[in-house]
Amino acid sequence: MNVKTLFTAVIGIAALMTTASIRAAEIKILASNGVREALLELAPAFERETGHKLVITFGLAAALKRQIEAGEAFDLAILPAAGLDDLAKQGKVDAGARAPIARSGVGIGIRKGAPRPDIGTPEALKRTLLSAKSITWAKEGQSGIYFAGMLELPAASGVEVGKLVAGGQVQLGVILVNELMAAPGVEVLGPLPAELQNYTVFHAGVGVGSKDSSAAKALIKFLTTPAAGAVFRAKGQEAG
Repeated sequence: MNVKTLFTAVIGIAALMTTASIRAAEIKILASNGVREALLELAPAFERETGHKLVITFGLAAALKRQIEAGEAFDLAILPAAGLDDLAKQGKVDAGARAPIARSGVGIGIRKGAPRPDIGTPEALKRTLLSAKSITWAKEGQSGIYFAGMLELPAASGVEVGKLVAGGQVQLGVILVNELMAAPGVEVLGPLPAELQNYTVFHAGVGVGSKDSSAAKALIKFLTTPAAGAVFRAKGQEAG
């Protein structure tokens, strides 16, 4: 290889490396705890496939929404649909760059190994709730807000629900089925009966101030693939 050819090859490689570095982005994500388990499994696959790096902050959806309203910078938010609707109206989320990625039903959890009362019908659920020694729910979560409309219950944070049930301080815990599945020491008694079930639909939306909206949109596309849907289902959710 002569000097001219070698020089041309080196320039070409440098150009490719520069292009790759430009294309690779760091995507800041604010995501509800309601998609935590699935997203943690999906993130490495997306990073390998695209070269992008995901920086994910999980939290209670209501708290994350307040952070965004207060000016928190982000590229992508994954929150219940109603929350993203509100943020879009405030000009925080691009209304044209969002999509449903998963939905979760409300369930009841018990401590592992505890007796399993019947909650298969509205009547059976009522009997079980009336005879329960104690019940708790997520005070700011969508599941808790819905369930609180049915009964007056002692509230806790989403994480605390699992801990209280696992520790035996509370007999029944009410949060999203997929969150119950991920809680140590807790097993899912079952979802609410179909007649009473309520679903939280999680949407992913690109922030209006995103530094790399194309990368954020690529992640949304990835999260709506059949392969991603299979992961959501394995974690106790339904694909969006």
